Amino acid sequence: MAMAVGGSGSGPQASINMTPMIDILLVLLIIFMAISPVTPHGLDTLAPQPPPPNQQQNQADDRTVVIVIDKAGNVKINQEDSSWPKLEDRLVDIFKTRAEKVVFVKGDPDLEFQTIAHAIDIAHAAGIDKVGLMTPKVEAGQ
Repeated sequence: MAMAVGGSGSGPQASINMTPMIDILLVLLIIFMAISPVTPHGLDTLAPQPPPPNQQQNQADDRTVVIVIDKAGNVKINQEDSSWPKLEDRLVDIFKTRAEKVVFVKGDPDLEFQTIAHAIDIAHAAGIDKVGLMTPKVEAGQ
C-alpha cells in the first residue's frame, strides 16, 4: 500500500500499488503455462477388427482395402499389383464411390518404417480419412 504525504491535509489515503499485483499475475501465468499438458500429435491409425463369428468372411473382404508392401518395396492393393507412382491414382479410383474411406497398410517386418509412412502419406493425399496398420497379431485375430 502507498501513502500520500503533504498537500491536502486530510490525512493518509490508502491506494493499491498495482506493480506487485501485476508481477504476481505474470508469475502465475507462467506457472500455469508450464504445467499445462501438451499433447503430442502423431499419425492417426486404426487396427482392423476381426469379423464376428456369425458373419461370413467374404462380406468383410469386399469392403476392406489393404495396401501390401513386400520386402523388395513392391506395392499391391488387395493382391493386385500396383506401383508407387500409380498408387495415389488407383486409391482415388477405388474410393471415389465409397462413403467410408478406410484403408489398411501391411508392410513386411524387415521394411523400414519410412516406406510405410510414405504409403500412409500417399493414402492421405488420395483423400482417405483413416489409415490403419496391420500387424501379424491383428491378422491372427489376437
